Parts: sequence; structure tokens; C-alpha cells
Amino acid sequence: MDNNATKTKSRQFAVKITQLYKHLSHNKKEYVMSEQLLRAGTGIGANLVEAECAANKNDFLAKIQEALQKCAETRYWLEILSESGFITEFEFKNCIEGCDELRKILFYTIKNLKTAPASPAKNVSRETQKPGP
Repeated sequence: MDNNATKTKSRQFAVKITQLYKHLSHNKKEYVMSEQLLRAGTGIGANLVEAECAANKNDFLAKIQEALQKCAETRYWLEILSESGFITEFEFKNCIEGCDELRKILFYTIKNLKTAPASPAKNVSRETQKPGP
């Protein structure tokens, strides 16, 4: 996963979702589903930022999986808002494309992490190192 590109995409997506939330809450007076959409859509990037501080590979993987789950939830809320007439087909397509792009990136990142061989420890303490010849 290209962390910078993925973080940039997730930030841009979060801004788009935030703008849609503002439109839904101010113009459509829809508060419940739009707040769920806001939490899920901005949670993608938040989990990616948390993944950067992961203590280990398993923690990193868990945060990426949480981001993927947020993508799935975001897609669900977009579909419900579209089907119930709160957002237009244009608004739906505009958001769903970014959501699906992030979902694919995260899915393949998880797949690659799970199939990657474990890397040897890079920092070996002096006590465990064998003396040289």
C-alpha cells in the first residue's frame, strides 16, 4: 500500500463525505443516516492514520481491516440514502467511486499482508548476537 497516496485519497474522500453530510443535514434536514455516513466515511482515514502508529504487523493489519469495514459501512449508507431519495444519482455515483477505489486498495493491502512471509527482526540486541570471527 502506498501510504501517502492512500492517505491522500482517504482524506479527499472524507472531505467529500463531510460536504455531503453538510448538504444532507442543512438542506434535506436528514440527521440520523447522514451522521452514520459521516462517522463511517471519515473513519476510513482515521484508521489509516492509527495504522501508522501500529506496534506490530498484527496491529497494523487490524487497523487496515477496520478501515475496510468502514468502507463497507459507508457504501451501505450511501446506498440507503440513494434508494430513499435523499441523494441524487449524481451524488451517489460521485461518492461511491471513491469509496470503491479505497475498498479495493485496502482489500489488496490486507491480502498482501496476510500472504507476505514474516520478516526477520531487524533490531537484534547485542546480547543475542554471536561474536564475530
